[in-house]
Amino acid sequence: MSVNKDKPHLLILPEDQANADLANGFELHDALASRAIQVLNKAGGWHKVIDCFMQEHASNMSKKPHRHMLLLIDCDGHPERLDDIRNSIPAQLQDRVFVLGVLSEPKQLKSNVRGGFQAIGLRLADDCDADTDVTWGHPLLRHNAAELERMKSKVKGFLFPKS
Repeated sequence: MSVNKDKPHLLILPEDQANADLANGFELHDALASRAIQVLNKAGGWHKVIDCFMQEHASNMSKKPHRHMLLLIDCDGHPERLDDIRNSIPAQLQDRVFVLGVLSEPKQLKSNVRGGFQAIGLRLADDCDADTDVTWGHPLLRHNAAELERMKSKVKGFLFPKS
């Protein structure tokens, strides 16, 4: 389902299919406002996430003040990648663009956490809705804590309106 572009919403740009499956699981949460979130097509690599964002989404965000974006990538063991990507985002958009990712790859997270990617995504949404870090606190995800809190402060109110 597509978002209502005239109201606050979050677009998720996943790097690959595994990240898309995590995002799709998140999107299945029953407390989530379904018209406030949309998972976009996978970009095909973290460099392509940046390229796609800059070429297709950055200018649209300037015209859509209610739009927020989550760039969902693999760190591949390089947590500094998140900051490098954040630093490439135009200054006027930095308060509405977020970058999160598994420290290694989602496949490693899946082998360490019970369930498939969608089940893990659903538990990540549970944590956001309940303000817990049961899943977000996993060693492959906890490096996202500051960015996650920044994102929740901007989007939780419209994503989880009954929380």
